[in-house]
Amino acid sequence: MAPLRFSANVSWLFPEFPGLPARLRAAGSSGFEAAEVAWPYAEQPEALARAAREAGLRLVLINTPPGDREKGEMGLGAVPGRQAAFREGLEQAVLYAKALGCPRVHLMAGRVPQGADRAAVRSEMETVFLENLRHAAGVLAQESLVGLLEPINTRITDPRYFLDTPQQAAAILQKVGRPNLQLQMDLFHWQIMDGNLTGNIREFLPLVGHVQVAQVPGRGEPDSPGELNFPYLFQLLEDEGYRGFVGCEYRPQGDTVEGLNWLRSYWDRQGCPQAGQ
Repeated sequence: MAPLRFSANVSWLFPEFPGLPARLRAAGSSGFEAAEVAWPYAEQPEALARAAREAGLRLVLINTPPGDREKGEMGLGAVPGRQAAFREGLEQAVLYAKALGCPRVHLMAGRVPQGADRAAVRSEMETVFLENLRHAAGVLAQESLVGLLEPINTRITDPRYFLDTPQQAAAILQKVGRPNLQLQMDLFHWQIMDGNLTGNIREFLPLVGHVQVAQVPGRGEPDSPGELNFPYLFQLLEDEGYRGFVGCEYRPQGDTVEGLNWLRSYWDRQGCPQAGQ
């Protein structure tokens, strides 16, 4: 069984450092081999690619642009009337993914429109999402890229997010039926919405292209106090043969590097060489 490979989400980790290039350097010197960035669009792609290269990191995931944050947008994939903006954002994401050598793009579904009833708009939003996903799958396939769908919990994090359970995301993937669209499994969101992580990991892992982790409910380090037993979950992912990256998308409770003890002890158990050794 191969050990898990971890990726530093530099939109969350290393907040001690201003700007993504400095965070990438910090991730590299902490022993990470990979990084992910939610939205890299404030930086020039070439500068970001250079910073990652100099830090010895490969970039493994970015998100499509969120849309108009001022108007409360959080992704556009399923939002009626925003199809043109979704497609523009997709082109921008593809441009960045190519410049960064990044193989995966999270295709953000977005939120139920303000004031709308979720049940009333669900069918229309799914239709829009399916149409956008078919378009995205074609665009991504031309560049050998993978698109990911991530359910985000609507109990704590984002009450109006359209895509909120693994079951809903898997059903949509099945309807679209494109091999280069996969599931993004954030165990923080999955635990809050559905629990049953052992069963859901086993059932949905064949569809999964990327995993993310944080403790529940505080969204801190995997070894911070909370509901999830990460040594067990990591072992389960290994046993089930997961080969992708595990993104560290959590909010450090203190200094990021000091908070990486959980990862250093995982590497120790696996006999992995670490930074500085």
